[in-house]
Amino acid sequence: MKMGKVEMVLAMMVLFNMSSCSAWFGNKHKSGRSSILPSQPTSSSCPRLLNPAGSSVVIPLHGNVYPVGFYNVTLNIGQPPRPYFLDVDTGSDLTWLQCDAPCTHCSETPHPLYRPSNDFVPCKDPLCASLQPSDDYNCEHPDQCDYEINYADQYSTFGVLLNDVYLLNFTNRVQLKVRMALGCGYDQVFSPSSYHPLDGILGLGRGKTSLVSQLNNQGLVRNVIGHCLSSQGGGYIFFGNAYDSARVTWTPMSSVDPKHYSAGPAELVFGGRKTGVGSLTAVFDTGSSYSYFNSRAYQALLSWLKKDLTGKPLKAAPDDQTLPLCWHGRRPFKSIREVRRYFKPVALTFNNGGRVKAQFEIAPEAYLIISNLGNVCLGILNGSEIGLEELNLIGDISMQDKVMVFENEKNLIGWGPAECSRVPKSRDVSI
Repeated sequence: MKMGKVEMVLAMMVLFNMSSCSAWFGNKHKSGRSSILPSQPTSSSCPRLLNPAGSSVVIPLHGNVYPVGFYNVTLNIGQPPRPYFLDVDTGSDLTWLQCDAPCTHCSETPHPLYRPSNDFVPCKDPLCASLQPSDDYNCEHPDQCDYEINYADQYSTFGVLLNDVYLLNFTNRVQLKVRMALGCGYDQVFSPSSYHPLDGILGLGRGKTSLVSQLNNQGLVRNVIGHCLSSQGGGYIFFGNAYDSARVTWTPMSSVDPKHYSAGPAELVFGGRKTGVGSLTAVFDTGSSYSYFNSRAYQALLSWLKKDLTGKPLKAAPDDQTLPLCWHGRRPFKSIREVRRYFKPVALTFNNGGRVKAQFEIAPEAYLIISNLGNVCLGILNGSEIGLEELNLIGDISMQDKVMVFENEKNLIGWGPAECSRVPKSRDVSI
């Protein structure tokens, strides 16, 4: 090791730690809501301190599909920075915290409620406009961006958009205080079935308010996000070039659904055999623990599964309410390894417009769980029963032990096998 190089790196870290990037961001409005916060907008620019082509952010994940039911990250936000646990959601855009503004309805939080900054986003800012249901929205309070977000699991949040500081560590050993938009959620509604203690949501969708979009707008990273969910629990997410493209299979993002990370059309395959179910559109969404197929694909999957399990030592376990369909064996199971030989892999084959097809394989470990009762349960559910209609949603369970890459600049979705329990830390990140 050359000491001179170490000293230079340390000096660079001190220099960058004194910097605070800030950007001017947008807002969101909900009629009928009174103005709860004073307006003190500020605007400044962020110098291009990093080369976005080579810089990236890698953040460790905590949690699992079962029994925890979600993956979360710890982000340090505010001045001074304080830690918050945020659920990772690639199906929505806005990052927000439960907020003492004061809070009208807040659920239990792991940390004290976020105290909002005084840097508020005005109602007609482009970021605020991106959160509104229509382009001709009304501004009751021009100096304030009010928003309402509704999630598929009946969770909803009202809040105000503001700017605050995120403390981020880049893979080239630079730490920056980056000023970006943040939701102050002061009125939450949640269903008991989807409830768990959280400080907020980390929105990583394709919209303008998404954290990676804001980082890209400041010239800090490429507009690329990805994640690696470990079946053993934990893993990591990344913004920018933190993946090895040589090990990734690609398929184009669907132009039919520009708001989500979706791909298609795809064909359902079971055990290497075509099921006859095609023209499927799949949305990849970390906001869901489990995967959901539309009614046609789900019924086909059940038919093939039940036929394939005939004569095997598994019987239906209707008393186990962990998931809609569970099986028991002669004795309680302790791990998927004990039952995987009874199940075949499922796959979605995407037609990329030519002879080359991209296959997203869902191994038994990526669609089964072992319940607390020792039964094996199917982690692919009927989406039509919860209002997803024709949508097919690929949740956390089916993306485990894969690096997933969402290349927003090239409109591509990629995946490849990976050891997700090993969080990249070096400058030359390679998966």
